[in-house]
Amino acid sequence: MSENQNLLAEQRRALILDEVRRRGGVRVNELTRKLNVSDMTIRRDLDALSRQGVIEKVHGGAVPVVEPSTHEPGFEAKSALELSAKEDIARAAAALAVPGSAIALSGGTTTFALARHLLEVPDLTVVTNSVRVADVFHDAQRPAAGRGTRPGAATVVLTGGVRTPSDSLVGPVADRAIDALHFDVLFLGVHGISTEAGLSTPNLAEAETNRRFVRAARRIVVVADHTKWGTVGLSSFAALEEVDTFVTDAGLAPEVRGEIAEHLPGLLVAGESPARTSPSGASPASGG
Repeated sequence: MSENQNLLAEQRRALILDEVRRRGGVRVNELTRKLNVSDMTIRRDLDALSRQGVIEKVHGGAVPVVEPSTHEPGFEAKSALELSAKEDIARAAAALAVPGSAIALSGGTTTFALARHLLEVPDLTVVTNSVRVADVFHDAQRPAAGRGTRPGAATVVLTGGVRTPSDSLVGPVADRAIDALHFDVLFLGVHGISTEAGLSTPNLAEAETNRRFVRAARRIVVVADHTKWGTVGLSSFAALEEVDTFVTDAGLAPEVRGEIAEHLPGLLVAGESPARTSPSGASPASGG
């Protein structure tokens, strides 16, 4: 890691997390030298990462938290993490949705945030296996007193299936529904993403349902905050090379961005100018 006094807190913490995971543990004094910041700054960063559950503080440093590959947090637990990053990602990803197109949204807290921004995109046809995402559109379209559904409101299709801890519907019923459909673009949330494992989830049934989504879409847009990088779930369902655009936040370490750019055409970092991201990542995902 290169020394930089001007790193934003999120970027610095992403670098620290990457170092902890890569080396299996780091000491505070090593991080202060590498990042050229104070001991107190590093300790605050470690406290923040510990609260997120991605590292464990030990005497003089930190080690990674290794969760079972089958561990699947519930929707409420995940909703409390990286709120500002998810909101930035959602806003940026919504700009890729073309009015009048057919889109799919998978389950997850980032796609849930995205759904609220998609309410402003007219005439969408939305297919989702997320109960929470469907509720966003349903609540927005509930007629006010004396009024009908607003013009341009989305047509929403909720697949059937078995409910997961993340409030997604998966299994054969969901799979058959998705197999019969075709989408201009899929907005896909993920449990984990890495170069080796690609996109992964701890839920085997959800992995199969996500495979169906990927096959049915002309373009694939992954929406995931920087903490998802390097996480690997039990089952992989798509390779990194199958993704057209990865929308993430500014906490993603620079060296990771370079690694990602070698495997997919579009990287869109929310909150940064298009000049600092891959040009293809800033173009509308029209599926044309």
